[in-house]
Amino acid sequence: MSPRERAALRGARVVVAGLGSSGLAAARALHAVGAGVVAVDSSQESLERADLPADVARCWAQDAEALADAVLAGRDGQPDLLVASPGLRPSLPLLRRALAAGVPCWSEVELAWRLQEPAPDRLPWLTLTGTNGKTTTVGMLSSILQAAGLRAPAVGNVGQPITTVVLEAEADVLAVELSSFQLHLTHTVAPRSSACLNVAPDHIDWHGSYPAYWSAKAKVFDRTERACIHALADPATLEMVEQADFQPGARAIGVALAAPAPGQLGLADGVLLDRAFPASGEPRHLAELGDLAHLGPGGAEDLPGHVVADALTAAALARAAGVETEAVAAGLRTYRPGAHRIELVARHGDVSYVDDSKATNAHAAAASLASVPAGRAVWIAGGLAKGARFEDLVAERADRLRAVVVIGVDRRPMLEALARHAPDVPVVEVAAGETEDVMMNAVRAAASLARGGDVVLLAPACASMDQFRSYAHRGDAFARAARALDE
Repeated sequence: MSPRERAALRGARVVVAGLGSSGLAAARALHAVGAGVVAVDSSQESLERADLPADVARCWAQDAEALADAVLAGRDGQPDLLVASPGLRPSLPLLRRALAAGVPCWSEVELAWRLQEPAPDRLPWLTLTGTNGKTTTVGMLSSILQAAGLRAPAVGNVGQPITTVVLEAEADVLAVELSSFQLHLTHTVAPRSSACLNVAPDHIDWHGSYPAYWSAKAKVFDRTERACIHALADPATLEMVEQADFQPGARAIGVALAAPAPGQLGLADGVLLDRAFPASGEPRHLAELGDLAHLGPGGAEDLPGHVVADALTAAALARAAGVETEAVAAGLRTYRPGAHRIELVARHGDVSYVDDSKATNAHAAAASLASVPAGRAVWIAGGLAKGARFEDLVAERADRLRAVVVIGVDRRPMLEALARHAPDVPVVEVAAGETEDVMMNAVRAAASLARGGDVVLLAPACASMDQFRSYAHRGDAFARAARALDE
């Protein structure tokens, strides 16, 4: 951390709002550099159980306006800085009023960037975002970098909070996954290379509009030093690059599931090829589809296209950081995905049960359904819609459906889309109830509708928090229910 940044924070009154993992990490880091930290949460229980130094002040109020009053209009006056956890919506009174009053508001990501040593000793960051595929891609990137002999943890929206890793100073490069929530209050990060995988309507309830969501995602490219990587299949990502304020000398690099032109990475005859690094455009062999075979339900012949696109994006980010081609194949071979991402969890007869609970929006569910043969999906869908509609999803993937089982308390948008665009597909609704009962009833209903060769697919297109703690909790419930069918 530069002496100037440290001096600015030492003795400053800094409010850390929200005590999830990133909020706790931010509070500890700020305390360590001498800031006067005020930990703020709407839950007294969260404050009481928070593992923070004894001299960190605590403030809570269940009422949102009262909490803003306590922080911004209390006897201590306005804070010098507010660090907001990513779950805090921009419309929250505390954030809205702090910004209106001119209080600097940072994400934990912004804090982590500023806590580093100044250039040229600053850790290089390789950043990526997208509506879908972020966690898979950042995992692949970390694996490739480690295959090149680098200490390269996956951080940000996955793994440890970035502030923790930065202060530990035990990394050579960071593979950074960024959500739109995190990017919203990130202002000065200058990544070595950056990427946006795709963009589709999501989190509209949080951002307030699709343009606001799009703009938050687009910030990933700002100040990029070497390469801005975009998806040729999604022109909106190129538009983001064209509007970005990246550094002189940075290049736009396209990624596609086709033979690459100069300045691109792509796929030809089962080979992942690089024609962007070096800039001469000569094709370089990176890997083969066989190196990704463990990621397809049926091996290399059954790889979903989005998995290959994720691999090409991870390779582009690594190559922009100077990683040699040999490390790409080695890293992809050793990469193992997390749970709940197109994961086969059970088979009963000729029916497969696949958990893609991570498909929390329409774009992800569309990719998941695309991996199922036409007419073979018994789709378990629904949950918390987050203000989204599902007309395009159902219209595009109706040919994949044998039947649909709808769960969740926010089911009207899904039911309306099915009635309009898949009127001949059987639909079963599962009543809201206890968590385990909901998923068990959904899986039993799906099993009764399935035929030999079908896939019972949990790809909800919705968030999970209406009836489950998280997408992982939802996926675990699905797996237990599927495995229990023969009991």
